Amino acid sequence: MTEPNIIPTPPGEFVPEVLAPGNITGRYKQLTPQQKMGLAVGIAALISLLIGSWMWGQTPDYRVLYSNLSDRDGGAIIESLQQLNIPYKFTEGGGALMIPANRIHETRLKLASQGLPKGGTVGFELMENQKFGITQFAEQVNYQRAMEGELARSVQSISAVASARVHLAIPKPSVFVKEQQKPSASVVLTLRGGRLLDTTQVSAIIHLISSSVPEMSAKNVTVVDQDGSLLSAIQEEGGIGLDAKQLKYVQQIEQNYIQRIENILTPLVGENNVHAQVTANIDFSRTEQTAETYKPNQNPADGTIRSQQNLETLNGSGLNPGGVPGALTNQPPAPATAPIVTTPGGTQIASDAKIDNLHKESTVNYEVDRTISHTQLPVGMIKRLSVAVVVNNRKVTDAKGKVSVVPLTDAEKSQINNLVKDA
Repeated sequence: MTEPNIIPTPPGEFVPEVLAPGNITGRYKQLTPQQKMGLAVGIAALISLLIGSWMWGQTPDYRVLYSNLSDRDGGAIIESLQQLNIPYKFTEGGGALMIPANRIHETRLKLASQGLPKGGTVGFELMENQKFGITQFAEQVNYQRAMEGELARSVQSISAVASARVHLAIPKPSVFVKEQQKPSASVVLTLRGGRLLDTTQVSAIIHLISSSVPEMSAKNVTVVDQDGSLLSAIQEEGGIGLDAKQLKYVQQIEQNYIQRIENILTPLVGENNVHAQVTANIDFSRTEQTAETYKPNQNPADGTIRSQQNLETLNGSGLNPGGVPGALTNQPPAPATAPIVTTPGGTQIASDAKIDNLHKESTVNYEVDRTISHTQLPVGMIKRLSVAVVVNNRKVTDAKGKVSVVPLTDAEKSQINNLVKDA
């Protein structure tokens, strides 16, 4: 019989004892009642933890299906979820409806096929459910409600707009021109958190509303946000603030001047030693001028005659008779008894006639030298440029390789100033 090989244990070293299945029962019997109670509690806690982990793994992960639903949409969606046997729950604040994450996309497609959610506004689908025999007034009211709903849906398609309400004021048509009124509109916007609308977006909303209603002018559209701020004020004031194209034009002018100044001064002061900033004041007003000028009297020989009138008056004896033409004057004259003499003015008189008084009057009208000029000034003229230039001091290296900073002289500053003005 082979004896077991026993390896001695060094003094002070712990050797774990391997318990056989029979020894576990013996050890448990050796425990005190308090130790047995603690062991039972630990085993129960471990079992509870395992069961809780398993149940938590079986619970579906809920995700948000829709949030900020109106009461009408919320009730219709819950009814549809119950018909589809889809579990749902609300968040603590009740602002969001949650369903299992693995069924979100499927549920949204099914609800969309039913036209849900409708967004809390009604559109032209309202006209499809009209009752027979409805009055003309009720039909007109429903049409206006449908228009308001469709416009609100269009405005809500803007990313920064959470919800929108549109109110239309459409006057009744009149056969009298003086009593005719233009329609107007008011838009109330609820913007998303941290989002703002720029001038271009507000202008787009105004033109969207005005273009959708016949004979509505853009100036008759008012846009207000949820804080009561008048967003359409800039559009009504006309000229306060710049639109996107004007702002881009100003920035291009400023950037061009900055680039020109830095390109001129860089060879003089070195690379990365100059920085320029330009502010341009641009006049975007549209101006038209009409002038009518008259030149003073000029040389008659150079003028153009419009009309000329000569008048001669003769007083004396032996002159040819004159008067209003009549029956006698239409008769041929009697033979002259004396030769006929013609005056310088062209009047024929007898040679023996005696002239006591001769009056001559001549009137000549010349064309007036008038000039009418119409001038349309270009838009976007530069009224003023403000320029600031920062130049580093010159760096000088001596014979030992030591670099020192030398300030610019007055002559160099004057040269830089003149170059900037000429730029």
